[in-house]
Amino acid sequence: MSQPHPHPPVRTALVVDDSAGARRRITMLLQLGGWRVHQAVGTDAALRVAAVVEPDLVVTDMAMRNGHGATLMRRLRQNGSRAAFVVVSARRTHQVRALAAGAGAVACLAKPVDPRLFVDVLRGLAAALPRPADEPVAPAEHRPAAPPPGRAEEMYASALPHWLTAIADSARAGDAEAVASAAVDLATVSARVGHVQLAFACHAVADDARRGVLPQSRLMELVELCARVEGSRFAQATSR
Repeated sequence: MSQPHPHPPVRTALVVDDSAGARRRITMLLQLGGWRVHQAVGTDAALRVAAVVEPDLVVTDMAMRNGHGATLMRRLRQNGSRAAFVVVSARRTHQVRALAAGAGAVACLAKPVDPRLFVDVLRGLAAALPRPADEPVAPAEHRPAAPPPGRAEEMYASALPHWLTAIADSARAGDAEAVASAAVDLATVSARVGHVQLAFACHAVADDARRGVLPQSRLMELVELCARVEGSRFAQATSR
């Protein structure tokens, strides 16, 4: 009888930034990618957290009130950390990029972080990071079969108008709880099929709804992103 295969270990990230909004933005993107995320404010707090959780990835601002990103990265290396480092900075000058690279950062990104660019960096890191020693590799017969090419994307694009209608109808009715629920559902599916920017926008709508706010600008942004998905699908279909 075949033995059940445990879930593979989840990689851990540490996000270090003075700004709660910046930490929340990066944390959301990491969680969409399946990372377990810890946060810290300043270098001292980050060093304490890193000593406990041993992160695979550290995303840090450079200029902080309670320390500097380059100092944090060097001290982490001195303490034996093998984490990959990614720097985010509001000022991506030549000096900042040089400091980041000199301290071991694999990337230096502008703030606010562009979701699509950040996910591209994460994909590159996932391929470069060593596989955890205790991560099981399922035999070929236990691996799920790949879906037919384009089928998942086609089903997703076809369902987009229904999700948007549910969100819009709930917003018109003033039902913030229903807006948040529908937006989170759409975010989950969007992340699974690779539309991370749309997933990020859905989470922003859900966060606003939970606070009892339903800004029209957020909803319009969501509509525009969905229209891009539909337009891309149409372009692919006509090019066949």
